[in-house]
Amino acid sequence: MKVLMVDVDGVLIHGRPTDGLPHFAYLERDLGLRHDLLQQEFFQTYWRDIIIGREALEPQLAGVLAKIAPHLGAETLIDYWFENDSRLDRNLLEELAALRQSGITLLLATNQEHRRARYLMEQIGLSAHFDDIIYSAALGHSKPSPDFFRLATERAGVLPGEIAFIDDMAANIEAARQFGWNAAHWTAGATLGGAFPVFARQA
Repeated sequence: MKVLMVDVDGVLIHGRPTDGLPHFAYLERDLGLRHDLLQQEFFQTYWRDIIIGREALEPQLAGVLAKIAPHLGAETLIDYWFENDSRLDRNLLEELAALRQSGITLLLATNQEHRRARYLMEQIGLSAHFDDIIYSAALGHSKPSPDFFRLATERAGVLPGEIAFIDDMAANIEAARQFGWNAAHWTAGATLGGAFPVFARQA
């Protein structure tokens, strides 16, 4: 295998940097906004279009907040959200670094909108660990759509069978396998060597 595709949320990143709790665990306490209300009015209504790049994050979020939390600006919430959803799995990063040194290309393969994709690469610094990020808003399709895997394969420039992939969502693993990728379902405590023994030998 020539390329390893790595999912972000639930694999490489796990919630709040301080304690690993979900990023909106203390949203109401910290910013005076109920999580269920944000979920209902924003995520359930607009997120599907935002995650595939049809709509921009900031204007849609600003419009919703004007209605449900007029005291709160979109920029404030976005900063809070991104900063509280940034706890990196350092053990996995170490394994990935060893794999990259062996000549494997490392790519992020993730459902993200444009702004967080940039944040991941530039602010969190994942550009130092990965060769590129392949994400849903840039492709116009999200996992587990077959089009995501088709376009990601084209971006990688290799055959489907030359791609390994780790993701925490079973539906994404199944879709990747149907497209010909070598996919492993990532769970808490997993290791790269356990998921792909061939990589343990290479690293």
